[in-house]
Amino acid sequence: MATIGTMKTTAAILVETSRPLEVVDIEIPRLRPGQVLVRLAYSGVCHTQLLECRGYRGEDRFLPHCLGHEGSGTIIDVGPDVTKCRADDRVILSWIKGSGGDVPGATYDWNGRTVNAGGLTTFMTHAVVSENRITQLDDAVGFPVAALIGCACATGAGSVWNSAAVRKGETLAVFGTGGVGLCAVAAGALSGAKAVIAVDVNATRLELAIQVGATLAIDASQEDAVAKIRELFPGGLDHAVEASGRPAVMRQALACVRPRGGQAVVIGNAHFGEVLEISPAELNQGKRLLGTWGGDCDPDRDFEKISQLVASGKLPLDHLLGKQYSLPEVNEALADLESGSVARPLLDLTRT
Repeated sequence: MATIGTMKTTAAILVETSRPLEVVDIEIPRLRPGQVLVRLAYSGVCHTQLLECRGYRGEDRFLPHCLGHEGSGTIIDVGPDVTKCRADDRVILSWIKGSGGDVPGATYDWNGRTVNAGGLTTFMTHAVVSENRITQLDDAVGFPVAALIGCACATGAGSVWNSAAVRKGETLAVFGTGGVGLCAVAAGALSGAKAVIAVDVNATRLELAIQVGATLAIDASQEDAVAKIRELFPGGLDHAVEASGRPAVMRQALACVRPRGGQAVVIGNAHFGEVLEISPAELNQGKRLLGTWGGDCDPDRDFEKISQLVASGKLPLDHLLGKQYSLPEVNEALADLESGSVARPLLDLTRT
């Protein structure tokens, strides 16, 4: 059916930046062509949402609005012209666009007040989603780990496999070992890199990095990470991935790669207005500074591959499955992400 009637969803919405999210019931709109209705099982909590909530991404013109851009769930209903899925399909939800209808975000009704949403939102029990933000989920992959495939894994692993194209026998450093960085570490190990160096200031996350495949962990709160890397690899590394969102760390990533072909891939989102300043001499040496958009992943091509690697145990994303939160605990999840006590919080949307 394409008519939802008066069905409602419980959602955590941002009403005002720098204020806690409000968990409220909002009315689900009628499905338009190219839209699907999903019952969410799990949602990841990404640093990008934290920046939005704290007001670190600049002016927010869409308040109040829904949040969340990676998740997993089950299709309940599809709108007209949808061919990619049908009711009861298990799916991965991602902000990265795949094939299918590309439909503007839904708007929900909150007691007469409009609540905006993008093509995908996941901090809610049910969501109207654009067809091109969903990908079929392998039955062998559970909903909790599947929620990480849509952003953390796609971006982190994709930056290693697609953006940097790390090959067997090469060397890699990952700066920042939150959820995205840990996925980059795991992908580097799976690529056969002979050295995978994890750099962070959080000892717990560095322990996780060793568990997912890092060959060396450097606590940047205790020593100069670039100096240590240069001591161990005087010629410089083949690749570095930055996943901290800090311009100073982006410079460190570029500084540690080798001249004449070394690559630094920047993933992290900096605060609005921050600027990355680098010496042109770094580029004159033949180093490459790369950006990436979701790890340059194509969901229709890459998510099945990632799911198979997860199901076979070759990509150990289970190590990222730490503390889980109910939807009413979403502000606690954001606070724990901000403090670094949890690498990638998960909202369990099956809990009431």
